Amino acid sequence: MFLDDRPSDLSEPLVKQIVHTFYARIREDAVLGPIFETRLAGRWDVHLGKMVDFWSSIALKSGRYSGNPHAAHVSLGLEPAHFQRWLGLFEDTVHQVCEGPTAAFFIDRAHRIASSLQIGLNIGPNALRFPSRAAQP
Repeated sequence: MFLDDRPSDLSEPLVKQIVHTFYARIREDAVLGPIFETRLAGRWDVHLGKMVDFWSSIALKSGRYSGNPHAAHVSLGLEPAHFQRWLGLFEDTVHQVCEGPTAAFFIDRAHRIASSLQIGLNIGPNALRFPSRAAQP
């Protein structure tokens, strides 16, 4: 039997508030804003809906998200510093919107997501560094 470690006060309105507040901050950010705007110009509403579904699937196990985050981020030229900035903005947003175990839950999941994306994109400290085939006998 698995224990459910999710805080009891998670809700769809909370997920939506976090997502919308966070992406409003992203759009204003001098570093991340242009990256997102280049990809999402004219499609922000669709993206916000997708991100609400994504976080709802994580926080509430709604199962509404069916995308591929790694594929969506592969051609953006992201570096570890982008993820650190993303995490900083996300943490600030979460602390603005909620507190205690609920804030800790969202922040923990965001760090896991950032780590997974970096591994999948083969960047950052956990990137897989395979020897080149030319170096093998």
